Amino acid sequence: MSHPIADLATLLRALDPALMPGVQVFAHLAPSVDPAGLPLLASFREAEGWSVVLAEADARSAGLEADFRADWIALRVHSDLAAVGLTAAVASALAAAGIACNVIAAFHHDHLFVPAGQGQAALAVLRELARKQG
Repeated sequence: MSHPIADLATLLRALDPALMPGVQVFAHLAPSVDPAGLPLLASFREAEGWSVVLAEADARSAGLEADFRADWIALRVHSDLAAVGLTAAVASALAAAGIACNVIAAFHHDHLFVPAGQGQAALAVLRELARKQG
């Protein structure tokens, strides 16, 4: 297992973005709903209820309304959770290209969710960002 990287320049050089298959969706569940039985990719509990991310087909099967359809890009660099600037650099590069981005930082990697259909364009932006670093 690799050690997490905290240095921003090193992180950007080693981004190694990968477009994951399928369309993911963000949906909302009421605070009283237990999301435990859903095949979730991610979840977060807020005062207003649960924000959940799951495959579009799974959301449809569960009768959930998709609030945001997204292409999922995994940054395969092992980023340190305390690294400074990675989210800002990635989001800024995508914003400059007119691509919205929602970021979820997990233990080993950061995961980007861009509007469905913009995954390939986002991938090109991220590869160029990495190329400029090194």
